[in-house]
Amino acid sequence: MSNTVIWTEKYRPKDFADVRGQDAIVSKVKAFVDQKNLPHLLFAGPAGVGKSSLALVVAKQMFKEEWRENFLELNASDERGIDVVRVKVKDFARTKSIGDVPFKIVFLDECDALTKEAQQALRRTMENYTGTCRFILAANYSSKILDPIQSRCAVFRFKPLPKQDVFSIIDKVAEEESIKLDDAAKEALYVVSEGDCRRVENILQSCAAVDKNITEELVFSLASVAQPKEIKGILETSIKGDFLSARRTLLNVMLRYGLSGLDLIKQIQKEVWNLDLDNRQKVSLIDKCGEIEFRMVEGAD
Repeated sequence: MSNTVIWTEKYRPKDFADVRGQDAIVSKVKAFVDQKNLPHLLFAGPAGVGKSSLALVVAKQMFKEEWRENFLELNASDERGIDVVRVKVKDFARTKSIGDVPFKIVFLDECDALTKEAQQALRRTMENYTGTCRFILAANYSSKILDPIQSRCAVFRFKPLPKQDVFSIIDKVAEEESIKLDDAAKEALYVVSEGDCRRVENILQSCAAVDKNITEELVFSLASVAQPKEIKGILETSIKGDFLSARRTLLNVMLRYGLSGLDLIKQIQKEVWNLDLDNRQKVSLIDKCGEIEFRMVEGAD
């Protein structure tokens, strides 16, 4: 059974101490739990940085064994209509909690996907059932949440995990799963994940299925990302004026890693800053990258 578990679930934090990279947020939320008094919370930030994990830790630490009875988790991406708020959330919120904590917790994940009507209904539900229920909302973009809902919550903004925390997660998983990585592979995992812990663990599991000795090349190929040095090489070739050779190499890279034009333009934009050019030229190239990305999004080939 242990071989079939997805590592993102296997290594999901069980306690406040396990949540990495968000020390200031964790200490404040832990203080709420210790006092057994929780305001409505809004967790905002990119994917894979610990929003859902922290919400689950809060429920488990608050309610102990009875956490399942007192915790309702809904993913607003699936169930985003007004009926969900009116029926599911309201039915759960209006009943009393089990145990010695005077309220239940409703966790609405990806609530920036809720329709405006559902958010209006949620706003009233949050007001009416404060006595028996607290809400934890998680969103990638807090700007998509109505201001009246934001004003009812304590807002915590999560950031991508810093390099040392990503490395410590990699070391922990590597030790538990008996896999070997060199420093270049760790660096590659950090570059590819951009501080997204879920992505780190998913790529690690994919790599481990192929080979227990994980290399930089294996990480880049399984993540479908071109190596930064390859992209930089292409740009340097084109700056020297050898466009045909640069284009040929670019096509080879795209085919080898299975990259789309959008994937590639984003990588090029990152590597522009590492070129040996003056800053005005770099900004001009970034501007061009933005224009090309816009055209691709609008449907250009």
